[in-house]
Parts: sequence; C-alpha cells; structure tokens
Amino acid sequence: MRLAFILGEIGGGLRRNVSMVVSVILVTFVSLTFVGTAGMLQMQINQMKGYWYDKVQVAVFLCVDTSTSPTCASGPATDEQKKNIETLLDSAAVKPYVTSWAYESQPDALNHFKEQFANSPIVDSVTADQLPASFRINMVNPEKYEIINETFSATPGVETVIDQRQLLERLFSVMNIASLVAVGIAGLMIVCAILLIATTIKLSAFSRRRETGIMRLVGASKAVIQLPFVMEGVVAAVIGAMLASGTVWAVAKFFIQDYLADQYKDTAFISANQVLILTPGLIVLGILLAGVSSLLTLRKYLKV
Repeated sequence: MRLAFILGEIGGGLRRNVSMVVSVILVTFVSLTFVGTAGMLQMQINQMKGYWYDKVQVAVFLCVDTSTSPTCASGPATDEQKKNIETLLDSAAVKPYVTSWAYESQPDALNHFKEQFANSPIVDSVTADQLPASFRINMVNPEKYEIINETFSATPGVETVIDQRQLLERLFSVMNIASLVAVGIAGLMIVCAILLIATTIKLSAFSRRRETGIMRLVGASKAVIQLPFVMEGVVAAVIGAMLASGTVWAVAKFFIQDYLADQYKDTAFISANQVLILTPGLIVLGILLAGVSSLLTLRKYLKV
C-alpha cells in the first residue's frame, strides 16, 4: 500500500507539472548529449591513435637542388650517400628499432603527390625534380623517433627527418579541443539542469504543501514524504538521459559508421556498438543530477 501510494504521488506530480517535467527532460537531454558527444569524441581520438600510430612512418628526406640544409652543401644526394644511409639503416645501432624501410625515388614521390592532390590545380605544375627522394621507415616503437632523428639528421645527403606523428598530433589536438568545448558546454547545461530541477521540485513542494502537512500530522516518515518529489526529478532526468544516449548512438551509427567510414575507408572509426558503453554512465549521471539537486532543494523548502 505504501508503494502504491508513493507511485500514485509520483504520477500525480508528473501530471500536475507537465510543462516543468518536459523542461527538465529537454535540458537534461541537451546537457547529457554534450557529455556523450565529448565521450564519443574521446573514444574516436583513442581509436585513431591506436590505428594510425601503428602505421606512421619516419621519413628521411634527401637533398635536392633547392635544399638549403647544411648537410646538403654538396648538392643533391649522391648514390654513395644513399648507400651510406642504407648501411646505417641495417646497422646494429639502428636495426633493432626498425621493422622495415623502403626507398621512395623522385618519380615515386611525384606519383604519390598526384594521387594525394588529384583535385588540386597545382598538380600538373609539379615535376619529379622538385620533390625529394626519401627513405620511409617503419618503427618498432614510434616513440623512439629521436633515435632515427639523431642518427640521420646530420648525415650528408639528408635534408630533414620528419616524424609523421607530429602531423597527426595536430589533428588530435584539434579533436581534443573540440572534446573540451563539448565538455564545457555540457558543464553549463548541467548547471542549467540542476537549477531547473531544483525549481521544479520547489514549485511541486509548494503546490502540495497542504498534502505534506496532513501527511506529517498522520505520522508519515520523512522518506515517504520526500521520495515522490525526488522520483519526479529522477524519472524526468532518466528520460532525458535515454534520449541523449539514443542521439549519441544515432550519430555514431548513421554519421560515423555508415557515412564517414564509407567515405574514408583507410581511417579507423568507432562503431555504434562501442558507443553503447556510454549509455549506463549517462543514465547514472542523470539520476545523480536529479537525485542530489532534489534532495538539497527539499532540505531547504520541505521541512519534515
């Protein structure tokens, strides 16, 4: 009977405050959607890091006619200098850190350039002699880049040594900033949700002050009086959290998995199923959000 009474009070409260309940659902939905988006972005960043860091190479670019590096003072890299670099790559000091390496000639570099910039208007104006030949090195551990850099940066015939991870770090830093922006917006929306939930509970308690007064007189416990108010906020927040979870899943499914993964087949994207791991966290966050704010409000405005 007590459970039936509490459920009846919850249902009555939800019906009496439909507009405020809808507002709580919407603000919780928006705020938790931003939280879920931030989590999804972080998962995507980690996925791409794990995928690309295993594939990145260290590129040792050789001297060409236009090179200005001190190691290119004698002009374009000679066959003897190339042989010296190959010997270093196979030496006992370097070989333990290298899984494989390949030489890319200037004609090969031009072909790769044309593939990568096929839609660029400058592609037809670039010639093979303008692009440097290079050695492409796959590392056992990409974190050991400095060993290759120290070994080859001062070697005659080498213009520069580039770690492709540096290019990826710029992309990941932009994605991290986007993730932090989403977290910041989510924080602001959570504050709005807390204030709105507190206002809803306060109005609900005020509109039912006569009922709660009678319940006090007949000896109802503190939990029985306060629980319906808390549950009203929790129910609204859980609905908002479920909507947020569904939205994040839909973005992962239809935009990332079905669209982006199809357009960029060489990139590792997260799947919709991976995003489902965020759902319990969003629901728990919604419950805590509503429960804590409701209890704090009731302690102030509903003396039992």
